[in-house]
Amino acid sequence: MTTNHRIALIPGDGIGAEVLPPAQQVLDVLGRRHGFSLSYTSYDWSCERYLREGAMMPADGLDQLRDKDAILLGAVGYPGVPDHVSLWGLLIPIRRSFRQYVNLRPIRVFDGIESPVRGARPGEVDIVVVRENAEGEYSEIGGRLNQGTSEELAIQEAVFTRAGVTRIADYAFSLAARRRGRLTSATKSNGIIHTMPFWDELIAERAAGHPDVTWDQEHIDALAAKFVLDPARFDVVVASNLFGDILSDLAAAVAGSIGIAPSANLNPERDFPSMFEPVHGSAPDIAGQGIANPLGAIWSAALMIDHLGHGAAAKDITDAIAAILAKSDTRTRDLGGTATTAEFTDKLIELL
Repeated sequence: MTTNHRIALIPGDGIGAEVLPPAQQVLDVLGRRHGFSLSYTSYDWSCERYLREGAMMPADGLDQLRDKDAILLGAVGYPGVPDHVSLWGLLIPIRRSFRQYVNLRPIRVFDGIESPVRGARPGEVDIVVVRENAEGEYSEIGGRLNQGTSEELAIQEAVFTRAGVTRIADYAFSLAARRRGRLTSATKSNGIIHTMPFWDELIAERAAGHPDVTWDQEHIDALAAKFVLDPARFDVVVASNLFGDILSDLAAAVAGSIGIAPSANLNPERDFPSMFEPVHGSAPDIAGQGIANPLGAIWSAALMIDHLGHGAAAKDITDAIAAILAKSDTRTRDLGGTATTAEFTDKLIELL
């Protein structure tokens, strides 16, 4: 019996609409091979909609998504719409309402892509950044006072709860146990006097329940340097919302291209749909030219079907990504080639 999964598609802005169709093509090939099918519902929620109607999504948008098995998103952001408007009008409400408190960002140096970092060699750099995705530095608590005057001030409160830190720590330790058994916690407890010591205490507390995982902690500034100087030493890195956001983009650059980097916004309990999206932005400078790199969206789609229970199919995708980068001259422009999005996708499907 074929399993059908209901997928919400949110192409968004810019190249988002160009990278989701290749991901769908790849998923459909894998579905036929592995005995599952995907039914798609597309939503035009975007900055263009905001400019037209004053909102990134309709008032009942979350209710429209609630019965879906997963959400696949392209990219959000467009000149003329402030980033905080697009983010807080769409992505953050989805992440928080659906308790997608794990942001998972795998990074690999693939054979065939030259890293700008001399010591980052294919087969040696394989990191997963586990970013806390629901609280931390990206809270809504705070405000502005005396706007437009010489006494103007802005206050932004970071929020760390025992429940929030504990659940992300448990997820990261469990993931490390299934991988190479090493975990690094990003902190800044030498300078941030309340939240980061609290984070450190809870990480140490949860580590006691995972004796099979070797762990340490690094201050975020030193950790950023070590990501560049010795990226192969890291396995799973767990970090707060802000630190994880920055580290994962840095690691993607170490891997040679942010255009191939995927991410997953997970509700591990599966009470709500999880959301999958490439890390790259909407890239309005190349939108509409048919030259966007679809690998970030395709790898995100692999994370999605792995989450939906099709691990073998997900591995087929990552194996094909490794093969096209190692064995083929077909490259999009960001990888030094001349292939269009369609040509690159066709070659990947041929390898599949």
